[in-house]
Amino acid sequence: MRVFNSPPPSEAQTRTRILQAALRLFSSQGFASTTTRDLAQKAGVAEGTLFRYFPNKKAILVEVATSGWVEILTDLLTELSEMGSYKAIAQVMRRRMWNLQQNADLMRVCFMEVQFHPDLRDRIQIEVIGKMTDVAEAFFQTAMDKGIYRQTDAKLVAKVFLGMFAIAGFSDNTLMSPDASPQEMQQMAEGLADIFLNGVLAKE
Repeated sequence: MRVFNSPPPSEAQTRTRILQAALRLFSSQGFASTTTRDLAQKAGVAEGTLFRYFPNKKAILVEVATSGWVEILTDLLTELSEMGSYKAIAQVMRRRMWNLQQNADLMRVCFMEVQFHPDLRDRIQIEVIGKMTDVAEAFFQTAMDKGIYRQTDAKLVAKVFLGMFAIAGFSDNTLMSPDASPQEMQQMAEGLADIFLNGVLAKE
């Protein structure tokens, strides 16, 4: 009987396995407590293989903490550009909150490690937060120019918008429980969107 061996994983697959293993380990036990031996065992590769793809453990941390944001940023840009109604903020907010909850390990790594690694904090600020703010600012400025939103500081509005759903997505029990149902998340998103769009003052 002829046995067909599986082809060896490609370099891209191996690199992805290393990053996925690092994300799980950094999230569960922290960067400092994770050894390269731990990483290699979790990824199913030789320890020396790690250094074929990354110069050191710190480089793996930086890649883990920033690469996962590419999808989040891309989704946000796509949703804002394709949104049919400027009042559909609740739908954008709900999907972003859901996406953040589904990436709890990434959130945990970012929050745990940025306080110990200023270079990581700066990279996230420039490559993630800065870009997300620019995208949202352009969206809100366009709405203001069309007379849909009142004229105000578009960058500040963008920061408030991002901050509202970020807190909801990042937090455990601050605004909602980490195991919130889709219905509860929908209600939260609609509530945040209502406050964002209409404020809290009673209309005269």
